[in-house]
Amino acid sequence: METEVRGKVTIAPGVLTTIVRQTALEQKGVARLAPTPPRMRGLLAGSAVDNGILVVVTDEGVQVELHVVAAANINMLKLGETLQSSIRQALEIMVGMPVTSVDVFIDDVALPTGAN
Repeated sequence: METEVRGKVTIAPGVLTTIVRQTALEQKGVARLAPTPPRMRGLLAGSAVDNGILVVVTDEGVQVELHVVAAANINMLKLGETLQSSIRQALEIMVGMPVTSVDVFIDDVALPTGAN
């Protein structure tokens, strides 16, 4: 017979940025995360900023803003769509929180080594 466990599970916003970072960096075509834009540095309650990542937790769910540097030889539109999908799925599966938005910004392109 199952017993009901009462209590609360709290997940720190920093955990969410870690999940977003790992998911983004595992994606083929992401060279690295971009530096944090200055406007992302002001934190609201329930939010976290990491290099190139802003996560905001609201009553409706999680909002993600991701800034990446893309590899030069990939389809950037497909990369953005893949990042949106994989980040949404990772957050929903790993922490059980609904994701209301994943905004992906490709801030730069990493040129192949030796390119001018």
